[in-house]
Amino acid sequence: MTVRVLQFGTTGQLARELLAHAKDFDVEITALSRADADFADPQALAHALEGARADLVIVAAAYTAVDLAQSEEALAYRVNAEAPAAIARALGDRGAALVHISTDYVFDGAKGSPYVEADTPRPLNVYGASKLAGERQVLAACPRALVLRTSWVVSSHGKNFVKTMLRLAGEGGAIKVVDDQFGRPTAARDLARFILSQADRLASAAAGDAIFGLHHFANAGEVSWKGFAEGVFDLALGAAAPTVQAIATADRPAPAPRPARGTLDTGKLERAFGVNPRPWREALAEIVAELKAQQGSAA
Repeated sequence: MTVRVLQFGTTGQLARELLAHAKDFDVEITALSRADADFADPQALAHALEGARADLVIVAAAYTAVDLAQSEEALAYRVNAEAPAAIARALGDRGAALVHISTDYVFDGAKGSPYVEADTPRPLNVYGASKLAGERQVLAACPRALVLRTSWVVSSHGKNFVKTMLRLAGEGGAIKVVDDQFGRPTAARDLARFILSQADRLASAAAGDAIFGLHHFANAGEVSWKGFAEGVFDLALGAAAPTVQAIATADRPAPAPRPARGTLDTGKLERAFGVNPRPWREALAEIVAELKAQQGSAA
């Protein structure tokens, strides 16, 4: 049976990957852009669900400007908390199942080991706090909601760390990257394909099933931002890779504090879904290959 998906978001990394890969699964996606459903107007989102024939709703839109959120707190909460909560309330316990994306930034990074879903969140910045408020309201309003926390999302499109590093390498200047923040990179494609692969199960599962609730998804392997940058250069440039200079977080202050080690443990998801995310470097190799192909076609 074809799973009918109503997707909020069309231009973000995850949204684009969901749309690109739905054809590989028995999934039909109707995607709503900002013009169709503006997350800055949460009350209007319930109207977008009226009459929609959906088995599964995916929230792939969010306020992700981490530093800017410090000065746009009200907007960050409206988009990341009030908007998904409005969708969850509209679905309630009788509507379609819901997938909502959250972040490792709900944690302060001080635990000293990877975070499991039962760990107490302590966000350090407005972005993380707004996402935490969103996931809590979604879970409270919709018993058939899956909230996926993820981290360090990258792809071959949009703005992300991989593309930034390759741009800096092309500019030829010194490359300095923090080496005291650790996490698990996540390919937007892998996250999208995981969601799509579970669409039928999510659409048909009853409230109380172990697949609902909080789960962590990230590619396997922990690395620092510096180590991640070196991986990008190694795969993309080989022997021509530039040297990456290690700096401390304190050497590059930002408006929003980041967790030092927000690494997510994915064991709960692996047990519930029978899925083991592949290593981040393997996923990164695909992204680099796509970027090279894009560069070649544009030449």
